Amino acid sequence: MSLPSVPTRVWQDEAVRSALADWDFGQVSRMVRQLVPLRQEDVAALTGLSQSYLSMLECGDRRLTDVSRVVQFLTGLGTPPDLVRLPLPGISQPADSAPARTAAPAEAPPVAVTPTAPDPVLPWTADRMLSALRLAHTADTAADRPASDANGPVTATATSEVAGADTPRPASGIALNSMIQRWDAEQAEPLRRAAAGTRVSLELCDHLQGTLDELRVMDKGSGSGAVSDLARAHLALVVRVLERSTYDEVTGRKLAAVAADTATQAGWFAFDAGRPDAARAYMLAGLRAAHAAADDRLGAGALSYLAIHGYSSGDPRDAVRAAEAGRRRIERLDAPHLAATLLTRQARGHAAAGEGEAARRALGEAAELCARGRGEDDPHWLYWMNEGEIHGQSGSAHLALGNTARAVESFGHAIRAERNGERRTHGLFLSRAAQAHARAGDLDAACAVGEEAVAIAETVQSARLREHLRDLSADLRRGGSTRRSAVGSRVLTERIAALAS
Repeated sequence: MSLPSVPTRVWQDEAVRSALADWDFGQVSRMVRQLVPLRQEDVAALTGLSQSYLSMLECGDRRLTDVSRVVQFLTGLGTPPDLVRLPLPGISQPADSAPARTAAPAEAPPVAVTPTAPDPVLPWTADRMLSALRLAHTADTAADRPASDANGPVTATATSEVAGADTPRPASGIALNSMIQRWDAEQAEPLRRAAAGTRVSLELCDHLQGTLDELRVMDKGSGSGAVSDLARAHLALVVRVLERSTYDEVTGRKLAAVAADTATQAGWFAFDAGRPDAARAYMLAGLRAAHAAADDRLGAGALSYLAIHGYSSGDPRDAVRAAEAGRRRIERLDAPHLAATLLTRQARGHAAAGEGEAARRALGEAAELCARGRGEDDPHWLYWMNEGEIHGQSGSAHLALGNTARAVESFGHAIRAERNGERRTHGLFLSRAAQAHARAGDLDAACAVGEEAVAIAETVQSARLREHLRDLSADLRRGGSTRRSAVGSRVLTERIAALAS
């Protein structure tokens, strides 16, 4: 049974907004329940707070003041982040500005931070960038380590304890929004270093970037499993150069740009390999490095991948927020393909949230921008934006919205488009097309297309593609069938199951 949700209209209620501004979370809980309506048990399921605690909170016998629990409560309800301004240390208002209506009261506690916590309020400095990159690398290494020891399998809790408090924890909801706000507001500090190491040349920066570009080519053809470890090692090298070398301002910015691109790509590889927490840590570190590099395109790129993470991990509002923030930052650039990419991510977020009209509008804008061709400011690393990509993302959005006929049509266009060696993407579109056929009741077509997708999955190392095929298996089991399609479904589901062995 799916959890209930809080509709957008609730957050437009003035009394709810006033309670949020006053940090009166008991009143917020009570009013949200009345307006939806919800039971206290429903709010408990959404927020992770106990029903008894919520009862005392609403009666005024308890106050919610711990910031981590405040974030948990608000994120669980899906509260728009712009309605609550957390009292983050290091953020002050201009003296001549009036206090924001949504500012927290003075008695609200500050956020407790540790020297290595991946928190947006920590200084957006070069040193903090390096720390975030190192921590992301550490988190991925821990996530990729076999979960066993001499005594047998190690539990997830034990693995977390071994990783320690310094391991980055994924940001989402209000915390992610705070990260985006700081990226958008902070000024990049001068980036230069005088260390005992050798002076870095621009040619070395080009070489490091070239290595990453080759990994990108390998990924699109063979999947992340072939390059994830290499990207992790490459990021460690880039960070070592940043930490231990001497460079001037121009070279420092270029090194930071390479670090941003590498961290973001390492995040994408980790995500495709089935390590979502490590992926987000990389992407957030990439956002910090893009800020240090003063490169809005790389920052928008990191946000576009965070958007994919959001709608794929059950946080569609995060996807919309991240994509919109990226679009705002590049709106003065001549980068139609980057803007189109962000719009497709935004559309997927809207679709995952059931917002059909907003999804269709974003897809229409993306198609128009794509048709303009590459702009002068479009980044070299954005190779995938074409008509086939628009059709493929449209198909996924229609599938999420339950429009199976439109999904089948869009995926058909995407599959027929030339993909320039992007075998994984072709496999993903095939797997989603098969799902659309299955949900439309055409199991024969689903099996035929699914067989093509499995053939690609057998040669491409992508946990994401295998996950889509497992979803297809579930759709095939749910659908009714003729004798012929039943045989085809059984053979296909057996091939899909064999992928995991």
